[in-house]
Amino acid sequence: MVLLLSLGGTGQAQVMGEEAELDRLRVKAEDAMGNDDAESAAMSMGRAALMAAQLAKRHTDAGLQHTFKTAEHLYRSQEHGYRAIALFRRAGGELPASAGVCGSLQLARLELQHAQEGLNQPGQAPATKSDAARLGTVRQTTDDWATLLESMQGDFRCPS
Repeated sequence: MVLLLSLGGTGQAQVMGEEAELDRLRVKAEDAMGNDDAESAAMSMGRAALMAAQLAKRHTDAGLQHTFKTAEHLYRSQEHGYRAIALFRRAGGELPASAGVCGSLQLARLELQHAQEGLNQPGQAPATKSDAARLGTVRQTTDDWATLLESMQGDFRCPS
């Protein structure tokens, strides 16, 4: 009987550790962008997207699954957006941006659309305050990212 309790505690600790890792990867990407390192930011957001997908599969609570699935789309969008910035810089920063840069922005817009659709779906209310806070963070980041992505589209002179 003690063994079962011990195993259950280990599984929960693993999920909590993965949530902390997800947050660490997100912060690492933000720091990389703050240091003008779009390539590292893209890599960190890609890893965060993978972690969010794993967490969505592992959680049994429908509200948390929904939150992590939506976060996965947001993080993929940011990954593609950061990759577009890195490509633009690597190509010399000449306007209008190349087809590769604009293609990356198009992928970012598509993933953002999936995130926005996820946020607009009626879903289960988060079970705890921390779950509600996580969903609120995803919602706010999605709104902020939509504005930034639209600005990048214009700045890079990519077709709409």
